[in-house]
Amino acid sequence: MGDRAVVLLSGGLDSTTVLAIAKDQGFAPYALSFRYGQRHAVELDAARRVANHLGVERHVVAEIDLRVFGGSALTADIEVPKHGTVDELSDEIPSTYVPARNTIFLSFALAYAETVQAEDIFIGVNALDYSGYPDCRPEYIAAFQTVANLATKAGVGGAGITIHTPLIDMTKAQIVRAGIELGVDYGLTSSCYDPNENGRPCGSCDSCLLRLKGFEEAGLSDPLEYRAA
Repeated sequence: MGDRAVVLLSGGLDSTTVLAIAKDQGFAPYALSFRYGQRHAVELDAARRVANHLGVERHVVAEIDLRVFGGSALTADIEVPKHGTVDELSDEIPSTYVPARNTIFLSFALAYAETVQAEDIFIGVNALDYSGYPDCRPEYIAAFQTVANLATKAGVGGAGITIHTPLIDMTKAQIVRAGIELGVDYGLTSSCYDPNENGRPCGSCDSCLLRLKGFEEAGLSDPLEYRAA
């Protein structure tokens, strides 16, 4: 068994690819998902499917409720924005941004890493084909890396914890190709912010449009079945 690593696993395209990359690099993955009051909680079913398919040492689903704060179309009664094409996406931070979500998730990942003696954390943030979330940028990850080694026993003790962001500079097409090369079954994943009761993706939210763009530019078909417009 390789070195232990905590992998943040939402069940979406990016995090699933990151899990495959961590395994390919020889890490023994400890997956971490969150039930945080998100409207698209079907992603947790996808996370379980992915964890079972790719194989992890342990899969923890942490229970927190960000609905107590709201402020996001994913955690409050705010309509998820829809668009006709990816070209319609705005440069402004969209309402699907969940305040401080990655900071919260990475904080939990630090705690998980320390308890399983892992020195590595993988997260699927991306700063190219993404929705403009501030906590997906390289400078944010660099700042949290500093926090990780200031605020943990592992960091103070000298071993340290490394935050890995293998997708940070990749386009969605490059991510899809990388996953396919590693044997990822994207039919197991879920990316939509506003799926129906059966989990079928809408095809017009930011996440769906960026995902579809990735498959199209990679010259591949998305295995998910989208709802009719």
